[in-house]
Amino acid sequence: MKSSQPILSSTLPVAAETRAVIFEQPGALSVRPVALPAPGPGEVLVDVHFSGISTGTERLLWRGDMPPFPGLEYPLVPGYESVGVIRQVGPGCRLEPGQMVFVPGANCYGDISGLFGGTASCLVTAEQRIRPVSERLGHKAVLLALSATAHHALTSGPHSQLPSLIVGHGVLGRLAARLVIALGGPAPIVWETNSDRRQGAEGYRCSAPGEEGPFKCILDASGAEGIIDELLPHLKPQGEIVLAGFYHAPVSFQYLTAFMKEAQFRVAAEWQPQDLDAVCQLINNQPELLDNLITHRLPAARAEEAYPIAFEDPSCLKMILDWTGAESQ
Repeated sequence: MKSSQPILSSTLPVAAETRAVIFEQPGALSVRPVALPAPGPGEVLVDVHFSGISTGTERLLWRGDMPPFPGLEYPLVPGYESVGVIRQVGPGCRLEPGQMVFVPGANCYGDISGLFGGTASCLVTAEQRIRPVSERLGHKAVLLALSATAHHALTSGPHSQLPSLIVGHGVLGRLAARLVIALGGPAPIVWETNSDRRQGAEGYRCSAPGEEGPFKCILDASGAEGIIDELLPHLKPQGEIVLAGFYHAPVSFQYLTAFMKEAQFRVAAEWQPQDLDAVCQLINNQPELLDNLITHRLPAARAEEAYPIAFEDPSCLKMILDWTGAESQ
């Protein structure tokens, strides 16, 4: 897939203009022009084709519920799930114009905060942050961030073990289940309370929460309030619960049950570059890992319509914004 805009010389020091989704304040957004700097040493200018909407961090930003976070201020450009084509590179870059890349965000919008800055028609970011991707992935490459998040949750602990139970059958839970199998583990069980979301299990079983277990390792991808107390009875003694959701309410549990189980807890934080590299390699060999996860797609000009659907429609696993016609929208 090639950029619809002309490729500029890699040494031409011109600034560009982008159209960005801007959260002006909680619950209010616009899609408007923003000036961009020219890429400096080690930086690239990328024409974005598609951006994903995160139902975790972006939902909190949209509602104004995000806990104190470095760089958090409105107005801001959200998003860390973009894929596009390099238009221009700064001095010292190894990548070339015309290459398709995954971009996990940017901070290039002047007085407008980039948190996380990926939802724009074009952007400038450090080359070291982006990853080349196969053109055959196309819009599905926006899922690399969630894939890296799932990989980090599965592998980041000093004595990490692959879970045999995953809670939540959204995109993160589905990716975690698929990665468990891709990493050589037994197919996990996935629990999902929403009956409509139990569809689409591939290579594993998804059901309503039941009486199975006990389990040595349970991964929660739901972020549900009170989830630890629900899971502790299903945990083996000295078993581990991995918290991989994004929890708005304080996380708490009944101590006595955890005490009797000698339960261990691990919080899976932000993915690291090695996680992104690992999933890029896995998905290069098994591109089907990203199949059937993107359910909704709208032009970027309809972002005001897209965000409520992404956050509130249970049939929407993943919404992406299409920037390929941004100049004419």
